[in-house]
Amino acid sequence: MEFSVKSGSPEKQRSACIVVGVYEPRRLSAVAEQLDKISEGYISNLLRRGDLEGKPGQMLLLHHVPNVLSERVLLVGCGKERELDERQYRQIIAKTISTLNETGSMEAVCFLSELHVKGRDTYWKVRHAVETTQDCLYVFDKLKSKKDETRRPLRKIVFNVPTRRDLTIGERAVEHGLAIAAGIKQCKDVGNMPPNICTPAYLAEQASALSKLSDKVSVEVLGVAEMSALGMNSYLAVGRGSVNEPKMSVIKYQGAADNSAPVVLVGKGLTFDSGGISLKPGDGMDEMKFDMCGAASVLGTMQAVINLQLPVNIVAVLAAAENMPDANAYRPGDILTTMSGQTVEVLNTDAEGRLVLCDALTYVERFDPELVIDVATLTGACVIALGKHASGLLSNHNPLAHELLNASEQSGDRAWRLPLWDEYQDQLESPFADFSNLGGRAAGTITAACFLSRFTRKYHWAHLDIAGTAWRSGGKDKGSTGRPVALLTQFLINRTGQQQDH
Repeated sequence: MEFSVKSGSPEKQRSACIVVGVYEPRRLSAVAEQLDKISEGYISNLLRRGDLEGKPGQMLLLHHVPNVLSERVLLVGCGKERELDERQYRQIIAKTISTLNETGSMEAVCFLSELHVKGRDTYWKVRHAVETTQDCLYVFDKLKSKKDETRRPLRKIVFNVPTRRDLTIGERAVEHGLAIAAGIKQCKDVGNMPPNICTPAYLAEQASALSKLSDKVSVEVLGVAEMSALGMNSYLAVGRGSVNEPKMSVIKYQGAADNSAPVVLVGKGLTFDSGGISLKPGDGMDEMKFDMCGAASVLGTMQAVINLQLPVNIVAVLAAAENMPDANAYRPGDILTTMSGQTVEVLNTDAEGRLVLCDALTYVERFDPELVIDVATLTGACVIALGKHASGLLSNHNPLAHELLNASEQSGDRAWRLPLWDEYQDQLESPFADFSNLGGRAAGTITAACFLSRFTRKYHWAHLDIAGTAWRSGGKDKGSTGRPVALLTQFLINRTGQQQDH
């Protein structure tokens, strides 16, 4: 897909299609009014006849509108003008792109980027139009023997901006939108891969491939021998029951001065989670291939960072393993000595993500990080608490939490903060070890983060629980969402002063 921005009047556009908005009830946007004027009332006459009301997502495709140079005009219902918000804007863009793709318009000039969206500027509207377009056109058909081909797919879209002064901002928005969309695609592609292909070794290959994209990137892959020498017994225990050995990939991106402390991203990469000896129910277990979406999102974020060449140092860790039951698998009742020296009683082998992450979080101390963010499909309790709309956020540092929340609002990739109070730590008590790996049913997302917090006392840390947001379940829409690549990339854009949102 090719994207660009321009500033022009609709009557001068020679294109396969011009896209303009119509508000409820049957009220033309400013650009639609211009087209109506040059077509001598052709559009307003159609609306009076009842062809389009202007409700959100309504579409009316017109051919050969009098005196209009473009072949087609697509009228898009935008709802009530004062009620047009971020969510509705993205929905309108998605419906528009689907319509264009299905109706043979291989290129289009879109004036929806000039609509008034509450509290949002040209940069935001153009960037989110690019991201939404790429999301809407995404398909994962790598493993299908017969692929559905669109006969005349949409190949080029131009977003119009109000004035020539907005062109630079619009171009920056397209650049950012494309980089983030590429990161999201990377995350989705890896997340959607089946577990017989996407193993810990496959994730390590994907990480290593990043080093070919930029001379600022280097990658080291730690296997069982290296992790064993480091004392990462908790991490290794989780992968012991699988023939696919654990691999931990460490990606270093040097975008700033050598002595500048890095931002560290740690992604949970359970390429398949059967639950181990504490076996999960069979229904829906196929979706446990998505238990590596934390690692996939970190991989996708690094792809976006490389594309944007952000001036920041980053260390990204993909903590990959497979949790399977066999004669060598770890058991409920086992006590593991973590890399930090703390001991953990295993009450349930399906609470394995924290056992992998805790050693990875200890490992990253060596980088003297400015901050650490871990991303994990960690708890079903987070799905119960927040559903599929918001990722759970917990942190030991208020300014970091606020930065992430701000980035989540800007990116539309929302998070919601949960408490990390000491009172919850009591639920992890064990009579046999320093603590257990399970805090009971109550406040499961919080107690999982409490567990991780015991390994993050030496730095500022935040935890994103993406169990509800990382993938969609069931039906034809099943698959990875690419979240929270947009949130993490926005966070990094903000930190490097690249933001154009205000």
